[in-house]
Amino acid sequence: MKKILVIGACGQLGTELTLKLRDLFGIENVVASDLREAVDLIKDGPYEQLDVMDKSRLDEVISTHNIDQIYHLAAILSARGEQNPMLAWDLNMTSLLNVLETGRDRISKIYWPSSIAVFGPDTPMVQTPQTTVMNPNTVYGISKLAGERWCEYYFQKYKVDVRSMRYPGLIGYKAKPGGGTTDYAVDIFWKAILDNSYECFLKPDTLLPMMYMDDAVKATIDLMQADPTALKVRSSYNISAMSFSPDMIYREICKRYPDFQIEYNPDFRQQIADSWPDSIADDQAREDWNWSPSFDLAKMTETMLDNLEVQLVSTK
Repeated sequence: MKKILVIGACGQLGTELTLKLRDLFGIENVVASDLREAVDLIKDGPYEQLDVMDKSRLDEVISTHNIDQIYHLAAILSARGEQNPMLAWDLNMTSLLNVLETGRDRISKIYWPSSIAVFGPDTPMVQTPQTTVMNPNTVYGISKLAGERWCEYYFQKYKVDVRSMRYPGLIGYKAKPGGGTTDYAVDIFWKAILDNSYECFLKPDTLLPMMYMDDAVKATIDLMQADPTALKVRSSYNISAMSFSPDMIYREICKRYPDFQIEYNPDFRQQIADSWPDSIADDQAREDWNWSPSFDLAKMTETMLDNLEVQLVSTK
């Protein structure tokens, strides 16, 4: 049987996506890979320590495991990217091109995530449409916009079946986030349980599009399983679930933790957040492959706290 390779499987999204893919297609048919050693949640299945910048090593892994599909998630995210722009550009672009080149002759489908970071201060901020002015002003956003163009180029020129969506901020409890501007929306849950206080790096009214991890994983797999003839977007789909601010999520957490305290000390990430939309219009995804989210702010908050309380209470 042909197999799936997940690149960046130890990250926040990669961990949960790998678990779900293994549940659907069998542990032995989903090869996890990352630059580091396997994290506990995914170490029971096939694993390869892989630097995706090394194309010969990528080719070796694909040949060894008879890989047919790739989910390429490895990237340097927005906040970390601003601290080392050249490294972020090099890793984000070279890794994608390595995967796309490999896809020309031996891979049936490729998934590569884009981000709301492709939008910029000139973008319509409310219900940002699928096709609009972009002008990103972070190296992460610039690399994602360039990546979208490469994905469509490889589809049009080489018929590589590459699929993509523009993730909003992703929130989950199974792995800590890795250097994004929306990370506060994960950290705040950990701090509410462990410390009963949180210092937020964004202003209280900073509205951003967000999505619970279960919805993100479902959307990703649904897009990959969609009929290719139904997909009208070959750059990257807008996708949306909810929008909220730090104050809104704080108030939701306070329903269970009424003594929880928050302090706001905006840093360089505020400028990044200010360049991103408040909300996203995802009509095309809903029309083409029946996308629909299951989690709103209240349901997500309840689910996060329920799971993290079990996971973290013993460490208090």
